[in-house]
Amino acid sequence: MKKTFKFIGVLALASGLFYSCNQNTPATTADASESGSAAMADMKIAFIKTDSVINKYEYFKMKSEEITEKGKKFEGELQNRARGFEQEVANFQQSAASMTMNQARAKEEELVKKEQNLMTYRNNLMQELSADEANLYNDVYDRIQKFMKTFAEENGYSMVLSNTRGGAVWYANDGLDVTDAVIEGLNKEYNAAPSDSIK
Repeated sequence: MKKTFKFIGVLALASGLFYSCNQNTPATTADASESGSAAMADMKIAFIKTDSVINKYEYFKMKSEEITEKGKKFEGELQNRARGFEQEVANFQQSAASMTMNQARAKEEELVKKEQNLMTYRNNLMQELSADEANLYNDVYDRIQKFMKTFAEENGYSMVLSNTRGGAVWYANDGLDVTDAVIEGLNKEYNAAPSDSIK
């Protein structure tokens, strides 16, 4: 009989401990979950359509036009050189019959070198334009990132996402879209102190 009471007492103590442990665990989890939910609820998130911001940014438009004009100028120079080379080839073809073999060979070698130089010149121009374009995009991204830090702080955003086609954001509520406000702010900042043109 005493053994039975001892056994029941131990069993009651064990179940009491087990019950109190079970009561504490969910409460702790619930507290952690509630504090995590509160932190998430405090977050203010927005997104921008990055392509729209870049394409409507006055600084980007102005610099793009400068690069386009530079490209047209390069194209004109290249066409002039190409026409001069074509004329030289045509002249050689007309006068080749009256030349000695050595003179003709020397002229052919000269024309081959001129053609190679023309191709090198064209490649250099294209590389320069590509570098200008890459530098412009780097500059624009730096400017937007700097602006976004201030914009987010002033408007209380914890996070501003970039929404681009094929990017990481597949869906976002339109109410979170701050693209127009960012474009307006960027252009206002730029127009207050326009930058020098590209060199």
